[in-house]
Amino acid sequence: MSTETTTAAHVPDYIASAKPNPLGNRAPWYKNTAPTYAGIFLWFAFWDPISQNGLTQAGLLASLVAIIIAALICHFLFYLVPGLLGQKTGLPLYVVGSSTFGATGGLLMPGFLMGLLQFGWLGVNTYFSSQALASGLQSQALFYPLCVLWAAGAAFVGLKGIQYVAKVATYLPIIPLLVLLIGLVLFGGSALSYTNSAAQEASGSTLGGLLAMVGAIVGFFATAGAAGVDFGMNSVDEKDVEKGGWVGIIAAIVVTAGISVIVVAGARASGLVDANVPDGHVMTNALRLRLPGGVYSIIMIGLTLAAFPGACFSSFIAANSFKTVMPRVSPYISVGIGTIVSIILAITGVAGKLPLVFGIIGASFGPICGAMAVDYLLAGRRWSGPRAGFNPAGWIAWGLGFLVGILPALHERFPMLPPVPAAPVVAFIVGAVVYDLCAKLGLRSPILAPPPPVEA
Repeated sequence: MSTETTTAAHVPDYIASAKPNPLGNRAPWYKNTAPTYAGIFLWFAFWDPISQNGLTQAGLLASLVAIIIAALICHFLFYLVPGLLGQKTGLPLYVVGSSTFGATGGLLMPGFLMGLLQFGWLGVNTYFSSQALASGLQSQALFYPLCVLWAAGAAFVGLKGIQYVAKVATYLPIIPLLVLLIGLVLFGGSALSYTNSAAQEASGSTLGGLLAMVGAIVGFFATAGAAGVDFGMNSVDEKDVEKGGWVGIIAAIVVTAGISVIVVAGARASGLVDANVPDGHVMTNALRLRLPGGVYSIIMIGLTLAAFPGACFSSFIAANSFKTVMPRVSPYISVGIGTIVSIILAITGVAGKLPLVFGIIGASFGPICGAMAVDYLLAGRRWSGPRAGFNPAGWIAWGLGFLVGILPALHERFPMLPPVPAAPVVAFIVGAVVYDLCAKLGLRSPILAPPPPVEA
């Protein structure tokens, strides 16, 4: 248990006014955490291109092993502690994060950063959804107007009508699940013969391909891991937090990414797609070449519709973050500006560069999750309460972790810098180790107040 004492200092209003979510308002894991997280991984922008990250180098078996490893890392390192913090406190991320980054610093990290990156996610969603819808409608000329309409529509619903999307979102994830199963039926048998040809086809080391797959999956999940605080505050007990992660994270990653990789491997082994062609690494391309044009168009339109609630939720989270950080600024203005940025990212194609996007996200939230995990352990597996100002330990841990995590992206421009493998995981480790060292050196600001009790 922590032996720290509190200090008589002013507690910011956003923390003092925060009310823990009562236990009576919470629900079992299968009604909130599991389906919500599973819906994230059923988004086709995650599983469709996942084979680009190591299948050629590592082969099928090593890629499947990497997917399992990544799923376990996402659950145990990135999600579990935030989820438990949310469950035990009943408080949202921007409040709970104040123990790691300080009562003042917590507004910026992870509060403002979470909202800011949601517009990056909106741009990614807009790019892939507009591409898929244009492909389904067989008119690439529609891509640009679709980007504008998609992002603007998602932002509007996120601001005004998210409750109307929730019921529809419950059933839409069935569409990508059916598409994955169709791909598995069509190509699963052929995938068994891919292992023998993978060694001849490999363009890099097996370990390098394995780490690339792990890094891509963890980078995709990093922000959702930190958001586990918000999911956890709706969980009844610790078992709900754990079960929600086992099903919604581990099982969902293994099923979606695993099937996609098997389908692409099968399509390659059957000679249907060329591994040297960029879209030969994408599952939907295999479906395009095997299925009738009309059926493929219906699939792409269906996948796009299933992605719309995710875009709305990104806008909703961003709006909530900005309302907290900038209470005097109308959310219509802040979200409107963010939406314009999302549209620009989508139209220019920047949002389509998933390795870059996931790398930045993983570099940003890897050390956040690492520092929060150590802060939780040092406090005796509980939330210590908000700390004064900017907690130096948290910011030093985040800064050094971010520098390490961003190295792969910088390596492309500056080859003399090392391309750190599985950078989001390394960033987590750096953030955790540095926070622990800073705590031992006495570089944590004093606690302002004890955590408020959770009502039954």
